[in-house]
Amino acid sequence: MKKYCLALDLKEDKSAINAYDDYHKKVWPEVRESLKDAGILDMEIYRTGNRLFMIIKVSPDFSFQKKAALDLANPKVQEWETLMSQFQKALPWSGPGEKWILMDRVFKLEPGE
Repeated sequence: MKKYCLALDLKEDKSAINAYDDYHKKVWPEVRESLKDAGILDMEIYRTGNRLFMIIKVSPDFSFQKKAALDLANPKVQEWETLMSQFQKALPWSGPGEKWILMDRVFKLEPGE
């Protein structure tokens, strides 16, 4: 199973961070369904301060392009993304329009090492 790790920042505002956390305690069913439809089998988001770290495990046919196309065609996902955008801020090295940025693995402890 392929795994991706991504990062994003939240605006440095305690009440906004709390609101973001609260929304993620009850992610809309349509958003959950869209993740599955895109081929995301498992997703976790962690936060330290205002930095977010996401781990997704995906099906063999998953692609970020397919997910983006499905997201654009789904009004409820667009509504969610607009709502979440008020809390999020791009990482300093992200390109125009980029939010979640893929991370590079720099170390892995292999079993038996």
